[in-house]
Amino acid sequence: MAWFDQERRYRRLPQQPAHPIRPEVDSLANCTSGGQIRFRTDSRTVSVRVRLTAGAGMYHMPPTGQCGVDAYTGGPGSWIHTGTASFQPADTEYESLVFSCESKERRSFMLNLPLYQGVEELWIGLEPDAEVLAPEPYDSGKKIIVYGTSITQGGCASRPGMSYTNILSRRMNLEFINLGFSGNGKGEAELAKLSAEINDPACLVIDYEANCVSTENYVRTLPVFIQTYRDYHPDVPIILISRVPHGAESLRPDLLQARMERKAFQADLVRNLQEAGDARLTFVDGSSLLGSDPGEATVDGVHPTDLGFKRMADGLEPVLAMALASAGYAD
Repeated sequence: MAWFDQERRYRRLPQQPAHPIRPEVDSLANCTSGGQIRFRTDSRTVSVRVRLTAGAGMYHMPPTGQCGVDAYTGGPGSWIHTGTASFQPADTEYESLVFSCESKERRSFMLNLPLYQGVEELWIGLEPDAEVLAPEPYDSGKKIIVYGTSITQGGCASRPGMSYTNILSRRMNLEFINLGFSGNGKGEAELAKLSAEINDPACLVIDYEANCVSTENYVRTLPVFIQTYRDYHPDVPIILISRVPHGAESLRPDLLQARMERKAFQADLVRNLQEAGDARLTFVDGSSLLGSDPGEATVDGVHPTDLGFKRMADGLEPVLAMALASAGYAD
């Protein structure tokens, strides 16, 4: 959470942004998608007690993804899932064990916060005599910022650790800042400016086509969004992702045609900007990110399942690694 150090709030944008944002975005900024708590301890048990702003209420996403916390142990390069909080969907406060082991040894932990709900307070429960240490450092102090839609926010992962930004953060040992706003990733210049306020960016990923409203609106907003960020960070790599296919495109030619039109526009825009001198701008064709059977990797034709998010992470990881290496941020 990029502004946590200043405001001490579980929130993905400033409480009072310097640039005006729509009420819908302001509300969604309270969802804690991408938020992680990392530490080391020799406690044989780890529990969480969480107070939420509301309970679960989505028909197509499990409560564990909306409101849950899941835990990983092992440390950079070897994270493994150890448990997911157990609670009732309507609960606004719950306490749950997320790790238990007979042996007492020092371990690294990562707790992923809820994807689609706000967290007012969170407590971590350990054994009374347990030691608590700082986590291992990231490979770099630079951050990967991802701006987008409900897919970026994590809809509809079964638990927080399975959103594609959280999967990538485990693989790459870098801090990922999730700025996905469900139904409201519409490419406003104000969000580009707020993204640009985040210190030490390693890369900006833009993935908001699915909320663009129309091809005409996308053609209008995307160049402005890119240029607005470039005005602040002329040399930071930018990765533009075209949207993943809709699961029903084989039955809806209009959906396929609209997506192909926008994909062609994005590819042309990136090529033109590259020819104009922007060497750190990359286009990723999202057509294949969900695999050859995209409908089987979604809940409703749009939002990925855990399988879909893993496929997205598989496709994006080498692109991110190449962009970071080209900018000298990674080997």
